[in-house]
Amino acid sequence: MAAQRLVPLILSDDERAELQSLTMRRKTAQALALRARIVLTCAEGGQNKEVAAKLGLERGTVGKWRRRFVEQRVAGLHDEPRSRTIDDGRIEAVIVRTLESCPENATHWSSRGMAKASGLSVSTVQRIWRAFGLQPHRLETFKLSTDPNFVAKVRDVVGLYVSPPAHAIVLCVDEKSQIQALDRSQPMLPMRPGQPARRSHDYKRHGTTSLFAALDIATGRVIGKCYGRHRAAEFRKFLDEIEAAVPRQLDVHLVMDNYATHKTPLIRKWLAKRPRWHVHLTPTSSSWLNQVERFFALLTDKKIRRGVYRSVAALRADIASFIERHNADPKPFRWTKSADDILASIERFCRYNAPVQHEAMLRTSGSGH
Repeated sequence: MAAQRLVPLILSDDERAELQSLTMRRKTAQALALRARIVLTCAEGGQNKEVAAKLGLERGTVGKWRRRFVEQRVAGLHDEPRSRTIDDGRIEAVIVRTLESCPENATHWSSRGMAKASGLSVSTVQRIWRAFGLQPHRLETFKLSTDPNFVAKVRDVVGLYVSPPAHAIVLCVDEKSQIQALDRSQPMLPMRPGQPARRSHDYKRHGTTSLFAALDIATGRVIGKCYGRHRAAEFRKFLDEIEAAVPRQLDVHLVMDNYATHKTPLIRKWLAKRPRWHVHLTPTSSSWLNQVERFFALLTDKKIRRGVYRSVAALRADIASFIERHNADPKPFRWTKSADDILASIERFCRYNAPVQHEAMLRTSGSGH
């Protein structure tokens, strides 16, 4: 029997350019890129069997996409939309059950558990969750400030960031307390191709230190000092360090929280004797408003978290070295949110979550009023 005569596959310049771009773009799905290569190879001439051998594919695969292209051109290479085999009622039931119930022996649904309870396949449950942005396995944290002066304090502190006063320095101050000098029980294993660095899960403690730090928001420079404890006495000593480091002709605007060590009579008397010092308090539960916390995050990420220290002295030396290197090429953090932006964002959060919060309060109080 004579072989079936193939319809010639002829490409226009635009089609050839589009197919070539599909094969080269990194974000193109691999299946679509392969189909484009099949069509380009077919356009060079040859039977399906020859094209299949050249690309290492099945003859039927080449024939399918050659035929689809001849009939529908480039559009025929894309997957056709799948028909939905599950009705809206069953989809709604999965969503409602996911949002409003828990399985008998767990705090949240798994895709396998929901599939068993709903009579659907695991992949179908996963598609429904993905389509509606549901991720039962994830849990995030939040904390809203209950400070009665929250709005005023936000406007005060953010005002300093976006429009600092002239002839003054703005310093964000806080302490990173109880930093542990940890030594691993066994030597770390270095990173290798295909394998991350590894360390033992257990460790030996060699004491703690507390870092007091003041970040200059204009330059990014940091004044830092480690102390054995974090009492008002140590904070007073650190204020003396700042006083000695800041030129006398500049006012000092201090951004800090209302922690107990910051408001003792010792500290209040020290500040009262220095009229060039001005204190700006952040709201309660709002450490994110203090820029020095960003520096502490850098220190933790780049040094402390993976550091191995056999003594407190070694830990302090490493912290001092980090601050020195940071100050050699300081870069200020860019504050991009205005006070209005922050307050509007918090208002949206509260409005969106108000029904859930109200229900939780009712359950806690046991009152139906």
